[in-house]
Amino acid sequence: MAAGPDQASGSVSNHRRRRFDVRVVPHRRRSPFRLRDWRMSTKLATVLVVPSVAFLVLASVQTSALVGRTTELNDFARQVGIGRQITAVVHHLQQERDRSAGELGELRRGGDRQAAASDLRPLQSATDRAVDDLRRAAKPLANADASWRVAYSDALEAYDKVVDIRAAVPPAVLSNDTILSNYHRAIDALLDLLDEPTPGQERPALSDAVLRYVQLARVKELSSRIRAQLYAASRAGRYGTDDRVLLSDLRAQQLTALGAFRVAATIDQIRRYDAASVNPMFQVATQLEERSLPTGDATPEVLPSEQWWSASQQRQELLRQLEAGVLDDAVRQADDVSSSQLRDTLLVVGGIVTVLLAALLISLLVGRSVARSMRLLRSQALRIAQIELPDALDRLRTVNSGVTDIDVAPPVVRSLDEIGELAEAFVAVHRSAVSVAVEQARMRRNVNSMFVNLARRSQVLVERQLELLDDLEREESDPDQLENLFKLDHLAARMRRNDESLLVLAGSESTRRRNRPVGLGSVLLAAAAEIEQYQRVRLEPAGDVNVVGHAVGELVHMLAELLENATAFSRPDTAVVVTARVEASAVQIDIADNGLGMTQAALAEANAVLASPPAANVAAVERMGLFVVSHLAARLGVLVRLDGGQSGGLVARLVLPASLLAPAGTVELDPPMPARMLAAGAARGIGAQRMARASRVAAPAAAPMELPFAGRPPAAAPQQARPVPVRAEDVLAAPAAASDGSGWWSREGPAGPAVTGPAVPPATPVTAGTNERGLPVRVPMAQLSAVTRPAQPGSTPTRVDLDPAAVGGMLSRLYSGVRRAEAEDTTEIPVSSSWGHDEGGRRQ
Repeated sequence: MAAGPDQASGSVSNHRRRRFDVRVVPHRRRSPFRLRDWRMSTKLATVLVVPSVAFLVLASVQTSALVGRTTELNDFARQVGIGRQITAVVHHLQQERDRSAGELGELRRGGDRQAAASDLRPLQSATDRAVDDLRRAAKPLANADASWRVAYSDALEAYDKVVDIRAAVPPAVLSNDTILSNYHRAIDALLDLLDEPTPGQERPALSDAVLRYVQLARVKELSSRIRAQLYAASRAGRYGTDDRVLLSDLRAQQLTALGAFRVAATIDQIRRYDAASVNPMFQVATQLEERSLPTGDATPEVLPSEQWWSASQQRQELLRQLEAGVLDDAVRQADDVSSSQLRDTLLVVGGIVTVLLAALLISLLVGRSVARSMRLLRSQALRIAQIELPDALDRLRTVNSGVTDIDVAPPVVRSLDEIGELAEAFVAVHRSAVSVAVEQARMRRNVNSMFVNLARRSQVLVERQLELLDDLEREESDPDQLENLFKLDHLAARMRRNDESLLVLAGSESTRRRNRPVGLGSVLLAAAAEIEQYQRVRLEPAGDVNVVGHAVGELVHMLAELLENATAFSRPDTAVVVTARVEASAVQIDIADNGLGMTQAALAEANAVLASPPAANVAAVERMGLFVVSHLAARLGVLVRLDGGQSGGLVARLVLPASLLAPAGTVELDPPMPARMLAAGAARGIGAQRMARASRVAAPAAAPMELPFAGRPPAAAPQQARPVPVRAEDVLAAPAAASDGSGWWSREGPAGPAVTGPAVPPATPVTAGTNERGLPVRVPMAQLSAVTRPAQPGSTPTRVDLDPAAVGGMLSRLYSGVRRAEAEDTTEIPVSSSWGHDEGGRRQ
């Protein structure tokens, strides 16, 4: 049976629309250390990043090796390139040394010191300029390898000693070996620096290129030292003691260096050396040198100084040009290798970057496609699970008309891979769930229709039963039989309320609806009249509050269920107090009892049901009262909550919103209190003033009496008739006509004193006018001879006030009947842990 939530379900649905609940499995806690708990984006990122990082590490190692090799070759090319400045310094030092050797030989013979200094000064200046050029060229190599920097420092240190020794040349205070040895050490340090560049073992061609120009530089150096020895001997006019041995050693070293050069040199370089060696100027120097060679025991010839210097200078220039050519070849080869290595490194790095970017791009595209499909599938799944399917089920639960098919959105992932197949399968599951829900809704609607028809049929039978009971009550004069009829009347009224509860279960509205507002006091009184132990309900004054007519029937039903629960689960000798007070624009009604109460867990469960009405099921039928109250409260917008009382028991709080309250002046006037209300009014503790006004008894001098409630009768109350049951329609029905007479036992009542004698049936049935549907309103007990007289249409009744003593005796007998009824009807009430009760006394 479908009776879905109205407002509560709408609010939950709106909450679902505002935000997805991403924790589909709330009882599980995601751990970052469990691979299965990782998000799909994290897994895809890991799959993409780990290989990329591994490839990047390997590529970085390879690139680092290539960059290191390129840097080494670049430094090698720079070191080879600086050989031009080194050979220039060596060439100028050789000229300065050779000239200084000749000047020392001249000075040993008593030559002019000033002339010697003047001749050496230009050569020294040229050497200093060459060294400055070397210093500037060596600045970019400040971060070169350590061995080259050490060799460079040694060369500069040796040159500084040459600068210091220059001052000792003109005075000739030091020996020739001491002065010239400083030049030899400086030149040897520069040649060592020239030989320092090392391309590595994997580059033998570059090592041979370095070896070629270094060997040629040594050949040139040995030729320069031979020139210095011969020039010093020619200026001195004789050879020294060790000159012949030294010249022989220098010539042997020269031949060895020349052989090493020819072995390492290329064919073109050998051809160029041969071409330079057959040069006439080179030949002249060679011939002069041969004249200085010793032959047998003959003394070597001392060469003319100026002729020898001029010829040897030309030979040195030819060797200098050949050295520069060989060095240029080495520099060109080193630059080519360095450029090729740099180009290869850039190509490799570019290839690595290109491959990495391509791999990352492809991985990102594939990962993005997978992640997008998973994200769309997840979004659709969450939307279906938390919005579409619950909303569809809510609509199917609350449908009142014909059930129509619900369209299911197609899958958002249209790919043909496994994810697309999963999306198709999920949509198929969604479609199957919706189809099953539609079938269940149709079946539930059919069942609801059957229950509504059965309830309507039962209501018709109950109404006919009530009419029959009214007839029997009017015709019965025996008090005992009349009491039984009243009990049967009340059971029939409760059966009618159960039928209305069945309509609530079926999602239908009550048939008892009113168009005009009704006072809240009358609503509370009507609700009390619906329960079995109505005499235990104590109503506090409700004030001037009116309830709109369309909500009266359902509000009475809801209050009756709460009052039934309060009286069923509290002791028979206690009262159920109902208070109503106005708070701002709403009205709060409290129903307090002193019963068994409920545990905190049971209260929380009951309040949850009241806040969010559940669908109808077997549990709802077992707890009929709680289910009906929750759905009626949701339908009317009434806030209902259960709380524990201060001294035990429960307090049911209802808050009526402003939409259920009618403005003052539009409410129906309370009708004169019917006969059934006398006992109920006394038992509920209604004030004597309202009782007097409702019964139109003029007893101004009578003092207010203590009204019995909760099984506590007033002191010394006389015996009287049994209490009369009351119905909600007796309280809410409008009077047929106003009367000034005292009406105790009927809506209109007699205008005069009761007529004694035999009962005469009225010629015309006594009615209370017609209701809003145009049907006559019955007057219970109107034809009983003990309380009324036959109707006299057409006659004007005359008001006769009753004797106050007679009225007091009547009320005393009424109180006595109430006590006797309570003593006879009090039975043990079964207690259950659930809320509410059914007809068998079980709590619901």
